[in-house]
Amino acid sequence: MSEVKFFYGGNVPLEMHKVRIVQKLDLVPIERRLEAIKEAGNNTFLLKNQDIYLDMLTDSGVNAMSDKQLAAMMESDDSYAGSASYTRLENKIKEIFGMEYFLPAHQGRACENIISQAYVKPGTIVPMNYHFTTTKAHITLNGGTVEELIIDEGLKTTSDYPFKGNMDVEKLRALIAKHGPEKIAFVRIETGTNLIGGQPHSLENMREVKKVCDEYGIMLVLDASLLADNLYFIKKREEACKDMSIREITRAIAELSDIIYFSARKLGCARGGGICTNNKDVYMKLRELVTLYEGFLTYGGMSIREIEAIAVGLEETMDENMINQGPQFIAYMCEKLKEHGIPVITPPGGLGCHLNAMEFVDHIPQSQYPAGALASALYLVSGVRGMERGTISEQRNEDGSEHFANTELLRLALPRRVFTLSQVEYAVDRIRWLYENRKLIGGLSFVEEPKVLRFFFGKLEPVSDWQTKLVEKFKADFGDSL
Repeated sequence: MSEVKFFYGGNVPLEMHKVRIVQKLDLVPIERRLEAIKEAGNNTFLLKNQDIYLDMLTDSGVNAMSDKQLAAMMESDDSYAGSASYTRLENKIKEIFGMEYFLPAHQGRACENIISQAYVKPGTIVPMNYHFTTTKAHITLNGGTVEELIIDEGLKTTSDYPFKGNMDVEKLRALIAKHGPEKIAFVRIETGTNLIGGQPHSLENMREVKKVCDEYGIMLVLDASLLADNLYFIKKREEACKDMSIREITRAIAELSDIIYFSARKLGCARGGGICTNNKDVYMKLRELVTLYEGFLTYGGMSIREIEAIAVGLEETMDENMINQGPQFIAYMCEKLKEHGIPVITPPGGLGCHLNAMEFVDHIPQSQYPAGALASALYLVSGVRGMERGTISEQRNEDGSEHFANTELLRLALPRRVFTLSQVEYAVDRIRWLYENRKLIGGLSFVEEPKVLRFFFGKLEPVSDWQTKLVEKFKADFGDSL
């Protein structure tokens, strides 16, 4: 979106694309929504799409594809080995990131599995700015531990600090001094910290982290899944980078990374993933695992059509008018909610608008999963599906006790080029009503709890009849309206 001022009225984000293909949506009655959330065990992951109006669960694999991506998919070369489609993607990786070696995988967590199997050994440590759910699971399954070294500002829900995703370099030095560099499997930076509101890191911070890694001979691994948003924030918020192009910022980040991996379900707006490096030894170590777990080296578990779409999508990521649409829509939604006193994570980050459930439903104890309860309640009164990013998204401690999350967030993802502003306004309206009636919301308790990644398919139930009372209040206020 370009910097366009409106002469009359307030400015709104101005899309630099037009819609040519549409998909029908349904908004089912609240009675059906109550049945649906019960059937799903109050886990929004288990809702069926036919019962959802606005799907704000994630931006993973659901971003709108461009006409050029769809056209490229028709040119795919279906060869099992040596595909020309793979070569086009490989060349695009070399052009954008300057990385000589590329290994495809079916998605980001496949990359995490391969990297963890190769480098994480029992007793090793992986320092990072902040963990992601599957990242932590792969590291712990291989006997390692995660150490989060986010700056103190990163966990403040209300802030004006522009780069809350920065790693605390002094904490990193202290950790290495305590355990020794030989105990560090690698250092990981997540570009756009998913679990604390899509908050970005700065280029300057990454340079400082890389300096420490080089000093001790430790690899720096970059999770670039949310790179697009982070590029936009560096361009807009980092004074030293304001005159750099998106392509130049990308190359500067890549030059600081020993390994880059990404989910193309986010970066590239298709479905796949990959690992790239300039280190031949790393490439040789990882490629056997790619062949074992993913597929041959020129498709890596991906459809060749998706490979073509990713190559185009990565090039489109270099366009500021493409990557700014998500952050600007998110900022618009956050500001609208803030106007009504509704607690959101600030400054607005990437990925989505994040409601602060700790404040929204401050009467619900963390042991009753406030972010999960808020996700259930919002779906009930709106048909909007969000994602719990709080204690349910954590895993229990080894002794079985609950590991309470640093933050309790309801993430409302805004996939790129998918929703209209009127749909965002609808979500804001229903959130505002829910906030005014928030004391009706109660907690949840597990009735079916997997040991690993429980947030994907665990089931919960309300601790009281609060959902019935919320439906009654909704019908009293809205009548027959959906």
